[in-house]
Amino acid sequence: MVIRNFNLSSPWFRVALPSVILVAFFAWLDLRKSLMGELLRPAIGEPVDSGLHGRIAIAIVIVAILAVNVMVVNRLPKAMRIPLVWAELLLLFLYFFWTFDLDYAFIRKKIGFLIAQGAFTTIYISMISIAIASVIALAAALGKLSKNPVFYGISSFYISFFRGLPLLMQIYLIYLGLPQIGFVIDPVPAGITALAVCYGAYMAEIFRAGILGVPKGQQEAAYALGLTPNVTFFKVVFPQAMRLIIPPTGNQFIAMLKDSSLVSVVGVWELTFLARTQGKSEFKHIEMLITAALVYWVMSICFELVQARIERHYGKGIDRAH
Repeated sequence: MVIRNFNLSSPWFRVALPSVILVAFFAWLDLRKSLMGELLRPAIGEPVDSGLHGRIAIAIVIVAILAVNVMVVNRLPKAMRIPLVWAELLLLFLYFFWTFDLDYAFIRKKIGFLIAQGAFTTIYISMISIAIASVIALAAALGKLSKNPVFYGISSFYISFFRGLPLLMQIYLIYLGLPQIGFVIDPVPAGITALAVCYGAYMAEIFRAGILGVPKGQQEAAYALGLTPNVTFFKVVFPQAMRLIIPPTGNQFIAMLKDSSLVSVVGVWELTFLARTQGKSEFKHIEMLITAALVYWVMSICFELVQARIERHYGKGIDRAH
């Protein structure tokens, strides 16, 4: 009678059941560890090996728990599914990190310095680099689209060369190579230059594809109205191309945000560099690396939200047309 009266379609039940399953799963893991380590320890003092059958049973239980969880989540309203899945996965990651037995007092002491110094340096290096890379990419894309063989040759050589070299090698070549011909460059400008020319080569193809994605009829209509080629490009073609350029460019920026860690090889005090040095001072490497990873993730989420807002802005006309 109790089971019959239990409303499986209740929203509270749908929300609570996945959480209860996760809590039970974590408790079961801790209980198994305790039983295997202590209660089932033989007289000789060695822990009991669960063997192949035990591992198979554990795998079956985990798969069953995940299957039930997926079925319950799929019965939720659509607006609740994604936040709940994110929450569950976040709990799994937090539990995974919790098993490392981290020094949380040390993390609390250092996280402010990592964000204020390291994250700030990482963000401003990445933002300056992506701005310069966008200008380079636009110029290279126009050169690649040009019928002038000189412009086409320069653009195609630039794109091929800087896409063909590893970013780390480009950083070394700029920082150590330019002084050989009399151009001494500081670590931060060297890192920004390397990121800009490297990502400019990748983004040139993104810009070229975006420009080619605008229907030719738009350009012909602009010419028919008497607009000059320059006005046609910057007022008609390029704004429409931005709808196609923004999503992959946003992905490139997030990738650059993480690749900026490579500039630490020339002594730039960005996030990864500070995480390594602060962890080395007290042999707390894993604490600092995990903290830096979470900071990178939070920064990426913030810029993903900004990217989504920009995409909505440039997609307004298309949304109304559909």
